[in-house]
Amino acid sequence: MRLDKYLCESSDLTRSQARTVLGSGEITVNDEVVTRGTYVVRDGDVVKWEDDVLELIGLRYLMLNKPAGYECSIRNSQHPPVLSLLDVDKRDRLHTVGRLDVDTTGLILITDDGQWTHRIISPRHQCDKVYLATLAEPLIENAEDRFTAGILLDGEDKPTLPAVLERVDERRARLTIQEGKYHQVRRMFAALGNHVLALHRERIGPVSLDPDLQPGESRYLTPAEVADLAKSSS
Repeated sequence: MRLDKYLCESSDLTRSQARTVLGSGEITVNDEVVTRGTYVVRDGDVVKWEDDVLELIGLRYLMLNKPAGYECSIRNSQHPPVLSLLDVDKRDRLHTVGRLDVDTTGLILITDDGQWTHRIISPRHQCDKVYLATLAEPLIENAEDRFTAGILLDGEDKPTLPAVLERVDERRARLTIQEGKYHQVRRMFAALGNHVLALHRERIGPVSLDPDLQPGESRYLTPAEVADLAKSSS
């Protein structure tokens, strides 16, 4: 990796600021001053800015317990972005793995690994997503069969993939789907004449929301969780 890019990747420096710092002689590689941004940093090289060692952040994988009122998109929103809840370096490089509606709470995955994201959200990989829905009306008698058969959503020309509905009580249900259509869960219940009052995502693939995370809190995924999610989506 070029040294100027390395500086930007491992610090808050912009490309122009990195050139200025290099020109001032403040950067050393293996204890030798280097002023050329084109210098190639190799594995094992020790890069320092004055006395501080600079290290690449690397790829990151997090889970966050999303509270209501936060937007997964950062474009033209009247709501604060969910990424603003994170206290991490280079936050602008991160993205959510799929989206949750503003009013939907629960598990959201966050990363800067685009390939990993694609494996999880790609429709052909059919990764399970589990939601707990609180409904305005009691579930109809044949709701389970309707979800298993697939539901034709308003505005769609094909039914949804088969989904698994589990009754928790007469107004709460746990739903497992493998798609990610716009407002899909709410639209599925609307097709049955019901209205979702609250929606909470509990699980994506093999990884469940950490019960110790309060709304707005996050933690890094364990290596096993990262691998399990990739494996379940292959």
